[in-house]
Amino acid sequence: MSSVPRPPRTYNQNHAPRKYTPGKRRVSIYWTWSYPWEANRDTTELDNRFSSMTEVRRVAWPAYEGTEWDEMHFLQGIAGTLELFHRSTLAFQRVVGEVAGHSVAVFQRIDQAGYKLPIDERILEDTDTLMVFGLDHLVSEQEATSEEIEAVREWLKREGTCLLLGPHHDVGFTEDLQQRQLEYMHHGDALVPRQQRFGQYTRSMMKALGVPVMNQFGLRPALVKGTKQIAPLTINKDLDKLGLLNGVTTFNFHPHLPHYALTTDDTKSVHVLTRQPIDLDRPHPFTQAGNTEFNSFIWMPPNAQRAGNILLADSTIFTTLFGGVESLETFWKNLATMPLSSGMPAKKTQAVA
Repeated sequence: MSSVPRPPRTYNQNHAPRKYTPGKRRVSIYWTWSYPWEANRDTTELDNRFSSMTEVRRVAWPAYEGTEWDEMHFLQGIAGTLELFHRSTLAFQRVVGEVAGHSVAVFQRIDQAGYKLPIDERILEDTDTLMVFGLDHLVSEQEATSEEIEAVREWLKREGTCLLLGPHHDVGFTEDLQQRQLEYMHHGDALVPRQQRFGQYTRSMMKALGVPVMNQFGLRPALVKGTKQIAPLTINKDLDKLGLLNGVTTFNFHPHLPHYALTTDDTKSVHVLTRQPIDLDRPHPFTQAGNTEFNSFIWMPPNAQRAGNILLADSTIFTTLFGGVESLETFWKNLATMPLSSGMPAKKTQAVA
């Protein structure tokens, strides 16, 4: 039997706004990188860049040795690796599209063709959940502008909105080269350099919105002993008022996940919903300080100034580049079916000058 053909792919056209449907959440992904800046990085630089596709093929050999990955069919430089990230969210986009009844819109801060798209009403007007994937290297100096902050702040006044921030890891932040090597040996990923620091855009947005969280380190999750299965999450079910973790036991395995450190003692404004056990067989400064788990999923409930929810979760939880599990798909569906709270159509956000 022949397989069902994939729908045709489109490119180089403007976003078609999604109409409001009662009870159906419209989800958008926003990649914070400058695609050209990341793709144009000098591959002789050791740190703070993505791997080239050639490097990926060498390390992951023979996983990418099919003809679909050769120079005729796929980009071999850093751009190829960026495209792997795009391809890795297709399963998430499919699942959410089926559940929510709306396609997932995907935006980039600066895309392949050089078009810059700040977060403004063009993105927010038909978005109920905005997922900001913080995979911009710090050295690219991506910063949320005051206009973007004001647009997001105004959008969060709309009932039912949800802002998910996903700053990625901060590996090798120190000038101590021995510690950088220790961190490298801990995560064990030959494609991650001794220093790879992500998330300036999301950090600037968190600071402006009063999100008391900092992404730290790149930590390797523990596995169930004798298997390749990621260890179950430690879940604070009593704090999960939205039911986002109903039926969820694990996220997917990724060898260098950020610890979302709280920078406040106010336990009413921010809740750590999950912690991930760490691989203690691989030394790391974080575990040497006595830690056995890291914060992996955080919720900030609405308050007097904000009707929407704010979540923090790493972008790799929404990809299949590093494998996936049934529990992860349940988590995606829970996010996609968060109630919009009101039967009223979403209000338009104010224009940004």
